[in-house]
Amino acid sequence: MTTAQPPVFDPLRAQLQEAAQAFADGPDALGDLLLGLVDDVDRAVREPLEIFPVCHHSPASATAMARRLREKQPKVVYLELCEDLAPLLTELRNCRLPVALQAFAGEVDGFPVDWAPLSVVAPITEASAEYQAIAYALETPDVELVLVDRSSDHVFQWEPRPGAGDLPQDEESALHGDAVGVEIGDLRPRFAELEQYLLHHGKVRHWSEWWHQYVELPLGDADHDTYRQVMLLIGSLFRRLAPGDSRRVRVDEDRERYMWTRMREHLAASGADPADCLYVCGAFHAASRVAEFGVAGADTFEITERTATTWQYGLIPSSHAAIEAQFGLAAGSVSIAASVWAKNLKRTGVRPFRLAGQAGAAKKGTQKKATAKQPTKQLTAKAPLPALPPADRLTGFLQRPPVLDALDEAELLGWSVDIVRAARRNGYLASTADAIAVFETSILLAGLRDRARPTPYDFQDAAVTCIEKDAVPGRRDVGRLVEVMMGGDRVGQVGYASLPPLARDVHDRLAPLGLNLQQRGVKRALLDLAGQPELAPCSDALWILRSLLPDGAARTVMGERGLGERSLQESWDLALGTHQRALIELGYEGVSIEQVLEQRLRRAANGPQTTTAVVLAAVEDALRLLRSRRLADELGTRALQVLAAERSVDGAPEVLRRIRRLLAHYRTSEPVLPGWIESFVKAGYAHYCTLLPLSFADEQVTVRQLAAMLGFLFSMESLALSLGCDRTQLELAVAQSHPEDPAKTALLWAAQVHLGTLSRAELRERCDALLGNPLTLPAYPQYLSGLVQALEPVPALTDFVVEAISHAFGRLPDAVLLPWLPTLITTLRADGAELAPLLTREAGRIFPAKLAALDTWTPPWLAEPAPVRPRRSATATGTGPALLAAHPASCDALAALLGFEGSWQQSAPTGPALLARHPGTAEALACLLLPAG
Repeated sequence: MTTAQPPVFDPLRAQLQEAAQAFADGPDALGDLLLGLVDDVDRAVREPLEIFPVCHHSPASATAMARRLREKQPKVVYLELCEDLAPLLTELRNCRLPVALQAFAGEVDGFPVDWAPLSVVAPITEASAEYQAIAYALETPDVELVLVDRSSDHVFQWEPRPGAGDLPQDEESALHGDAVGVEIGDLRPRFAELEQYLLHHGKVRHWSEWWHQYVELPLGDADHDTYRQVMLLIGSLFRRLAPGDSRRVRVDEDRERYMWTRMREHLAASGADPADCLYVCGAFHAASRVAEFGVAGADTFEITERTATTWQYGLIPSSHAAIEAQFGLAAGSVSIAASVWAKNLKRTGVRPFRLAGQAGAAKKGTQKKATAKQPTKQLTAKAPLPALPPADRLTGFLQRPPVLDALDEAELLGWSVDIVRAARRNGYLASTADAIAVFETSILLAGLRDRARPTPYDFQDAAVTCIEKDAVPGRRDVGRLVEVMMGGDRVGQVGYASLPPLARDVHDRLAPLGLNLQQRGVKRALLDLAGQPELAPCSDALWILRSLLPDGAARTVMGERGLGERSLQESWDLALGTHQRALIELGYEGVSIEQVLEQRLRRAANGPQTTTAVVLAAVEDALRLLRSRRLADELGTRALQVLAAERSVDGAPEVLRRIRRLLAHYRTSEPVLPGWIESFVKAGYAHYCTLLPLSFADEQVTVRQLAAMLGFLFSMESLALSLGCDRTQLELAVAQSHPEDPAKTALLWAAQVHLGTLSRAELRERCDALLGNPLTLPAYPQYLSGLVQALEPVPALTDFVVEAISHAFGRLPDAVLLPWLPTLITTLRADGAELAPLLTREAGRIFPAKLAALDTWTPPWLAEPAPVRPRRSATATGTGPALLAAHPASCDALAALLGFEGSWQQSAPTGPALLARHPGTAEALACLLLPAG
């Protein structure tokens, strides 16, 4: 250093210099490092604007923060947090912690398109210094809270968006999704060798345990100056030993320049005295060495403009597990920090700050009275402590041996009993002996690790050692049970008043169900729509939520919603409280769930990679969920455009299924078909006729896709022909198809039978020829697979397919038949589930119903046809008149009914005799034919 050093830390500098000479045989890099640490601490301590270094989710930092705020009573609090999240802070009073402040951008402008959606979260817990600062500033009059860190937009400007990676599988750890986390005080060694050295010599497993043992416990009840100087020293150490990652160093330094620039701008604009301000930031940034550091720093940093991306802001629920997963902390560390925070408050007597009306308050009357009082009244009655010159507290802390806490047997015994009780509830065969073993093992492990009082980490290891078995009987193992016991299952909740308008509207619309849907867990809702028609709007909202929210948020147990169909009764399992984050993020997309659904349908239909099947699915949802004919027509027109541009038939089965369903709906509900669906049928008929020959020859096209193409052509043929299509186009397409695959060949034969160019007799002869040829016999199962798929376009061949399969079972050798059976079953299950009922019904009609009749049963295709007797003419034999003469009663009754009286002749007259007796008819005919005669 070129400037003269102040005398505050001179004794410490001298001691460190002597130590460096002793350990390094002379002043070298070690001496420069140690003196640099003291310089960083000295520089931060002497800054006119008080810097308060913290570590994220640290109970020691939270305790020291609450104590310092009551002592200093600053008028301005500068907080290291994204400046655009400031409007959300007042909404924290309506939430139960932990929650996360979120900035969300569904569409980007100025960033790569594949980055969307962008999300930034900043979790807040009660045992954190930032919450104490926020509560103090919001509950104290005339105190201003200023967020000074970069905006959410700058987070992605300065740092590339990290990949989503593998998201946590359990729902509590996945509450933040793939959002980028920002936190106050990320204090962890960036030098891997240093971290491994500290873990090894500290006899701990992970960094959270080391921090708890060697930082949290010693600083838990330290005074302000000691806490501040130790945290500055740690931040400077980790900063100076960080590896040379130029990008990360540049981002860190730019953040520090950004924050100091914002603070100087605010001081200049407000005229505040730096002595009345407090700067809360991470210890890593508190030991900054940038030129812009301090109130008198250089004003050379230029803050760039934000992009045109539109950001939405809100609160989402968080949890201890989600925070640990977000920032790579050890499982259970945040829960243990919460328990240590409660102990610190009890031991030190520090009264924490709390937002008025904060949900999740303690139930004890004394604590309620303490938190109900406004801290401002107590603060204004007591003058702040005068600022004292900095004193060296660091030397005494470093020279003082660690204070060993005495064993708290009552606390450890309570933990042991509680974990055994929790283990028994979760299926473990634990007993009182296990509680004793956990108690003794915890003490043993603490002794092996050079500590008299077992930490929660020692207790967790002891519980796993003594209770955990080979297999976990329930959903949670013992390690997780310890975390739950320490508060690890604590999940935050955003209050109704802090929800976005869409989420509040959803809860209002579902209020008639009479369920507390903001509570976590699954709620069963029963809707009798026939008896209570006023519940129909609830049903409509639930079906829309089912399509918008993740699986499990709104799951139907009974009931369905099809095109033109509504259930009389419905049963739902609702977990909106568990999936509150997803519901809140819907509010970033619109003001109602109908608007969000319409936007998503349009987005899916107009995407660059959309397919015809996707657009038709959007048409179905528009009719089924929104009942919007306008939107359905718009999306249907889009489906026609996408179909015309497609050059593949990958989605043909889905297209066929959906267009059939839409046609059936329109034919039963509309007087005429919409114009777009008529155009779609015409375009689809020509489209698939054009692609048919190429698809038969393409090896990438499956038999199911070909069957769907033919199904579209055959089932839509009558409508297409009525709209002006030409059947010759289909006949030419089939004639030009020359497949080589056996399954496709059989499918082509079925199409020829439907068109009449191939008779059933010829098809039967071809199948018999395949069975009779040893060279084609192994390929016969593939032909059968093609015939089974042919039932989609030509269902009239069902009886023939049953006959062909029967022939296969009767004539194929076992070496060919047995390997094919699994293929047939998997084919029917995967691609022809709707075809199996056809085959089953036809087989039930053909085969005998009883087993006893099977021995004498002959298949219809093998039975000899019955001889046809020639019909003899009744007039030639004279049997008719003879019968009438022998049985005249019927004719007599008919004659009496008509009023005719007569007698029977002995013999019936012949034709010439009748003409001679009654010539009138013949003469009239002759006059008509030969008028001149």
